[in-house]
Order: sequence, then C-alpha cells, then structure tokens
Amino acid sequence: MIRACAPTSNTLTTKTKTDPMARRKKGDLVNGWVCLDKPYEMGSTEAVTKIRRLFNAQKAGHAGTLDPLASGILPIALGEATKTVPFMMEAQKVYRFTIHWGISTDSIDREGEIIARSDVRPSVEAVTAALPSFVGEIDQTPPAFSAIRVNGERAYDLARAGVEVELQSRRVTIHEAAVTAAPDADHVEITMRTGKGVYVRSLARDLAIMLGAEGHVSDLRRERVGPFSVDNAVTLDFLEELAHKGAAFEGLLPVSTALDDIPELAVTDQDALSLRQGRPIVLLPRQIETLKARLTAGSRLVSVFEGGTLVALGNLRAGRLEPDRVFNLP
Repeated sequence: MIRACAPTSNTLTTKTKTDPMARRKKGDLVNGWVCLDKPYEMGSTEAVTKIRRLFNAQKAGHAGTLDPLASGILPIALGEATKTVPFMMEAQKVYRFTIHWGISTDSIDREGEIIARSDVRPSVEAVTAALPSFVGEIDQTPPAFSAIRVNGERAYDLARAGVEVELQSRRVTIHEAAVTAAPDADHVEITMRTGKGVYVRSLARDLAIMLGAEGHVSDLRRERVGPFSVDNAVTLDFLEELAHKGAAFEGLLPVSTALDDIPELAVTDQDALSLRQGRPIVLLPRQIETLKARLTAGSRLVSVFEGGTLVALGNLRAGRLEPDRVFNLP
C-alpha cells in the first residue's frame, strides 16, 4: 500500500510519478502453454526467448531442459502457466534415441571428441537381454558433459577445460526400455519411459560397457513430457506462420494442460472469489469423498475451476480446501 504524504522536494514528487511506469512489465498478458517440437541445434533458453518474442509475452519459462543436440518436446509456459512449471518437473518423459556402435566420444554424443573405437557390434538380442538391468530404480552417474554444477561451475565447462570431475551417482527411475529399431549392425534405436533426472547418454554409456562395446548417442528425440507429446506439439515455423496471420494464439494450450492428472473441483463464483483472496473454502461431504477417491497416494492437491476457468490449486485439509497457488485468468 502507498501511503499519502506531503512531498519534501520536487525530486521526490517526480520519482513518485514515474515509479509506476518504471515497474510496468514489458509485453502482453499471455497465459498458456506452447508444446514446442524443438529442432536440433537450438538450446532450450533460445527456444523460450523465441516463443516469448513471438507472443510478445511478459513472462516465459520451460519445463525441463532439452539439449541442443536433441529434438522434440519442450513445453514452454507463458504468463500464469509458469506457476504450474514445478508440477511438470515430476512428469514422466519418453525418449527415442539411437546408439552408434564402434565409437565412444568424451561427451557420449556425436559432437564430442573420439576417445575409443571397437569392432564389437552388439546384436539386437544382446541389447534386448541387457536392457532389463536398467529398468526400475537404479543408480546412474551423470555424464561429465552435463549442466550439473560443481563448486559453482557447470560440469561441461570443466570438462571442456580438461578438468577431471567425479560426479556422484544419483537414484533415478526408468519405467521401461525396449529396442524399437535396428537399421544396421552399427546402430540400434531404443525407446524408454523415465522419471525425472535420467540421462540418456549415461544409459548409452553404461549399456555399451555392459556389452563390452564402444558407443555414443547419434540421435535423440524426446517424444513426451507428461501431457505434452508429439500429438499436441507445434513447430516454430508453424507458430511463426500463425503469428504472421495474427493467429499465434491458435498454437497455445490452456494453463490447466499441465495439471491433467490432478483432480478437478468446480466451485461457485463466491467460492472462487474467496480462493482468489487467499481464503479457504468449506467443502460438502460428497465433494470430499469424490476428491479423495481421485487423489493419488500421498497427495492432497486439487485444481479448482469456475465455469471452466482455472482459479487455483489448493490442498484438501480437514474438510476445507486451502489455496496454494492462485491464477489470475480472464
């Protein structure tokens, strides 16, 4: 709240008048998700910048980095959708990638320096038999060329400088992995569904070691991140074409897209007003029972809608719904 007071000088008067303008955010109030089919050789930050400029949006962010040497699904949040980004960090992902046998590189991808060669070419049967060892909860060591910070510096910067870094293994989950193609003896394609924090290059490295071979990832595509997939994705060229026609918003998905696995509750306009003001609402017994039946184990989170418009995310506690995140949507 700004308190009224008598100006003590002309300088103060000028500052008071100009401050609101200085605080005004640049861009338009754009809310929603873009399920971008990111092209090769484009970084995630660059992709977010392009989308933000294309929509002239005030705020933008992405839900999970995708390497420049990978193509595929990069969900980008605009405006109020950025409030749902944390929920996407836990989303399952699907990757389809190709291992090129016979050559290992320091970065475990096609851009790195060759560090070893081998004539060993694992058969499809051998790869298929080895993959179950990597399914489930496993310990995985990230590649040296990764964005993990070591003493404040990125691991890939240290690796490029020739500094040897020993990264700690971490517990990750791979739900399933299978061979989906084998175009020739030098290549095998694998598709896998994972939890957060899984490195495709690490799996390729460890698989090659298990099979007594050399190999690196020569092609990588992310096909799904939670509810975002190739089915609802758009390319940058398509969005630019829409923008040229003044129809860029046709490529925008609702803010609630990221919340598809969270139970929904429809409320009255009065309850919606209370939640927007940060006040809890009391639920009817039948509402509580319905929500409890749909909640996942250990979760109390509910998405609240008024007339089809997302109002808030709230936690169910003792017969009440307490707002956690409130959305300012038209």
